[in-house]
Amino acid sequence: MERRARVRRAARTAVLLAAAMTAVLTAGCTNGGGPPPDDRPPPVPEPEPVPSPEDSDIGDVGSVLAVKIDNARRARPHTGLGEADIVYVEQVEGGLSRLMAVYATRLPETVGPVRSARESDLELLRQFGRPTLAFSGAQRKLLPLIDRAPLRAEPPDRTPGAYYRAKERPAPHNLYLRPLRLLPSAPGPDALAPGFTYGAPPAGGTAETTRTVRYPAARFTFTWSEDHDRYLVAMDGTAMVTTDGARVAPATVVVQYVRLRPSEYFDSRGNNTPYTETVGSGKATVLRDGRAYDVHWKRASADDDTRFTTERGAPVNFATGQVWVVLAKA
Repeated sequence: MERRARVRRAARTAVLLAAAMTAVLTAGCTNGGGPPPDDRPPPVPEPEPVPSPEDSDIGDVGSVLAVKIDNARRARPHTGLGEADIVYVEQVEGGLSRLMAVYATRLPETVGPVRSARESDLELLRQFGRPTLAFSGAQRKLLPLIDRAPLRAEPPDRTPGAYYRAKERPAPHNLYLRPLRLLPSAPGPDALAPGFTYGAPPAGGTAETTRTVRYPAARFTFTWSEDHDRYLVAMDGTAMVTTDGARVAPATVVVQYVRLRPSEYFDSRGNNTPYTETVGSGKATVLRDGRAYDVHWKRASADDDTRFTTERGAPVNFATGQVWVVLAKA
C-alpha cells in the first residue's frame, strides 16, 4: 500500500508539473471562429484503460457531474446531451450562449464538445453540494476561485485519459469527455437539487405551444410536440439534434429571469464576460405539457436551492424527464 501511494503521488506530481509548463487554461470566445490563445486546452491523449477505483481519484458517487458544453455553431451537433437531467443555458461574451449539462441518473459514454468555465458557474453549482465540474479551462485569474470553490474541478490536465480530441472536428470544438473516467457510476436522482420537484402540474396556466428566448446573438425556440410529449428545441432557427440523430426534447422548460451584470473578466477580443446572478428572487415561466405557468423563483444564498413556486407559495412541479433552465435577462 505504501509503494502504491508513492506511485500515485509521483504521478500526480508529474501531471501538476506538466500543467504548470503548459499554462494555457484561460477563457475564450464563443463565436465559433479560430481558437483564441487564452482558450486552448492542453493537448490530451487518446483515452487510456479505466483505472480501478482503488488506484485512482475517481470522484464521489454521491455528487452530480456538471459539464460545460460548447454551443458555437461549429460545435453542433452535441454528444451526450440527451442523457442530461438538467441543461442550463447561459449568456456569455458577445451575447452568445453556452450550455452546462448536469448528470445524475445516467452517465453517457461520451459528452461534448467540452469548453471553458465561467465565474457564474461557481455560484450556480453550489446548490448541488460538491459536484464534479468538467471543463476545458478558464481564465488564469479565475482558476484560484475554482480551486477554492466547493466542487471537484476536473479540467483535462488533472485527469489524463478522461478527455480526448475528435479528429473530424477543428479545435477548439473537438474536446470530448468520458464521464466514467470521472465518476464510477451515476449518483442517482437524490443528487439533484431539492428545489427540482416532479409531479402533477399546478392549476391554471395558459395554452402555449411555442416560446422563443433571445440573447443578443443567440436564439432558442421550444415547440411543444404532442407526438413526442416533449418540447423540441431549435437553436438559431435550426432543429437541435444530437450526434446519434435524436431530437433534443426536454419535458420541461424553465425560463428564469435573472440579473446580468458585467464581471471583472474579458475574452481575448475585449468582450466582457457577463455575470449571471442566480442568488436572489424573480419571475420565471415554466413550460410543460403544452402550457405556460407564470411562477416565482427564490434562492436566499448560494448554499440554498432554487425554489419555484406559485403566487400562493406552493411548489411548482416539473414533468418527469429532462429540464432545460434558460437563464434570461430580467
